[in-house]
Amino acid sequence: MSTESVSDTSADQSALEAESEESATQSNNASRLEEEGDVAADYLEELLDIADIDGDIDIEVRNGRTYISIVSEEDDNDALEALVGRDGEVLEALQELARLAVLTSTENRSRLVLDITGYREERSVELHKIAQDAVAKAKETGEEVALAPMSAYERKIVHDAVADLGLASESEGEGANRHIVVSLAS
Repeated sequence: MSTESVSDTSADQSALEAESEESATQSNNASRLEEEGDVAADYLEELLDIADIDGDIDIEVRNGRTYISIVSEEDDNDALEALVGRDGEVLEALQELARLAVLTSTENRSRLVLDITGYREERSVELHKIAQDAVAKAKETGEEVALAPMSAYERKIVHDAVADLGLASESEGEGANRHIVVSLAS
């Protein structure tokens, strides 16, 4: 066997080991995210039972995050909509409580996303429109455009939308006053 063949075999073996490690890491990540979803779903199910609210919980893992949706098959979603609250404030609080339940159970911080009655999906459409309007105004005036305060999740959606439209954005302010400023500079 030539030195070149031994080198090729060694390189092939190293590539296979690296691929195997990556596959194991992805599998562990998927298992961890599924466990997060199960813990959060159990917590939310208990909360719904205590509040005597009907709702189905769906768990999905995608893009390295656990997404949990609470929906109702009934035409009357009033009780679930109360769990969204004004401007999603109750939804944000429930999401944080679910994350705390996961942290307590698994000792791992979670980035799970909770949605109730499709609120986040509808809000995402609104946020894309807000981003488009801000980009148009910034291009028209050549000045920075400050947006209303938003949650970190909503700011992420707007930052991504602004970037896709070719402009720059950054978050400014603290706490409940944290907001996005859109500008021409990149």
